[in-house]
Amino acid sequence: MSKLEFNNVSKSFVRSDSDTITNALSDINFEIHEGEFVSIVGPSGCGKSTILRLIAGLIFPTTGDISLDDKEITQPSSSRGMVFQKSTLFPWLTVKDNVGFSGTLKNEEKIDDATIDKMLEKVGLLDFKDSYPSNLSGGMAQRVSLIRTLVNKPEVLLLDEPLGALDAFTRMNMQDEILSLWNEEKNMTIMVTHDVDEAVYMSTKVIVMEPRPGRIKSIVPIDLEYPRKRTGKEFMTYRNKLLDMLDIWYIKSANNIISAFFL
Repeated sequence: MSKLEFNNVSKSFVRSDSDTITNALSDINFEIHEGEFVSIVGPSGCGKSTILRLIAGLIFPTTGDISLDDKEITQPSSSRGMVFQKSTLFPWLTVKDNVGFSGTLKNEEKIDDATIDKMLEKVGLLDFKDSYPSNLSGGMAQRVSLIRTLVNKPEVLLLDEPLGALDAFTRMNMQDEILSLWNEEKNMTIMVTHDVDEAVYMSTKVIVMEPRPGRIKSIVPIDLEYPRKRTGKEFMTYRNKLLDMLDIWYIKSANNIISAFFL
């Protein structure tokens, strides 16, 4: 079974406009196993996206080490696929060609049309396979970005606020689609989000970060069955627990008022 491990990882950056050093992460330790869906939450500047980039092999720790299946991560790999907040589709390629392009990057045989069609059908975009990105809505473009990464069957799927730019209704639909794909693929999924509700709704556990420098405040297992009810009592308990850790008291108070009204 796959295992991702951070051992005493710290990361510092030298600012481009000065000689000062910014300590982005300090003494990060955790393990994530195959089949887990882990969300990372915390205020801006706490190093959430830095953790994803370290896992992807786009940057490297200043101290400590990161390993996948007991092998140190020293470079990018198609076994660790990443989806960003904004879709990164090539505007001159059709939806089908965008999905198939990832196989070309790996210098492997072209991904066959049947596989592409199957992936597009899973997210309801088969009828749009010959369309160009300019003809897609934001939610549709993110679906294409997601399956373009999944078509390579990555061991680890990294999601950097993939739903942050979507409207609330599309975002909730996409949450369910991502969970459906995760449940089918059974890969290790790690998502950065600012949305506590999203983290509770989707995750098997949540890593709570605090800033300056980024540190882990707590790791919270979410022991709720899928599919989850967003207004359920247990859901609200987990949400309020996370909000307490993040000291977002005013949001929690507003949520309690809304919940009391609807329950």
